[in-house]
Amino acid sequence: MGGGSVMTEVRRERTRAERVTEGLTVAVASVLSFGLLAGPAIVFGATAWHLVTNAGTTTSGGLLVPVTLLVLVALPLVLARVVFRSGRRKGRGRLTAAVPAVLTLLGSSVVPSAVLCLSVVYAD
Repeated sequence: MGGGSVMTEVRRERTRAERVTEGLTVAVASVLSFGLLAGPAIVFGATAWHLVTNAGTTTSGGLLVPVTLLVLVALPLVLARVVFRSGRRKGRGRLTAAVPAVLTLLGSSVVPSAVLCLSVVYAD
């Protein structure tokens, strides 16, 4: 117990190829997820505007539908932020924490798109 051993942390540097792969994953998944969210956002926004400005719509219907549609479009963004912040708290780098967050964003972007498709298919 004389000298005491010092634990040295060996930090493995990531190669350029790993950083490029992570960056491309983030970029492609971001574009796809925002593409998936753009359609529902436009359709839901137009529907909400129509319901709010329609003279025959009740106040509760005029408020409930736009809020529900906004939640459907904003939910993937909130989930991705939670995943990103969780990764950052665990000590990961920004890009390393962004990959699971963007994949979460991509996966959860499917829900508003599915709702839009179902509403179009089953609309009166």
